[in-house]
Amino acid sequence: MDIMNYVWAFVIGGAICVVGQLLLSFTRLTSARILVVFVTAGVILGAVGVYEPLVRLAGAGATIPLTGFGYTLAKGAIEGALENGILGAVTGGVAASAAGITAAIVFGYLNAVIFKPRTKK
Repeated sequence: MDIMNYVWAFVIGGAICVVGQLLLSFTRLTSARILVVFVTAGVILGAVGVYEPLVRLAGAGATIPLTGFGYTLAKGAIEGALENGILGAVTGGVAASAAGITAAIVFGYLNAVIFKPRTKK
């Protein structure tokens, strides 16, 4: 494994996070709206083929952030549409991202069971 894989993952993933922080700091957008912007941007960039080279270059640095989730949805919808038509376009994104969604639910539940939530003071 080449060290540059790690460097590119850090640089690209960090750049995506910097964009999020800039949006939080300099706009009136809420974090929920920024989440929607990132997922939508990933869908659009994935659908037009711009995000794929970024994934090949940065690996997890591009697939782990929310834009990567949008990219996965778009890629799954496109593949589903090619295989099963309009129904595949609707179900393909969910099928492609099912493992990630399942992991988020399972680890979220485990955190809720293991740790005691508190309100911020």
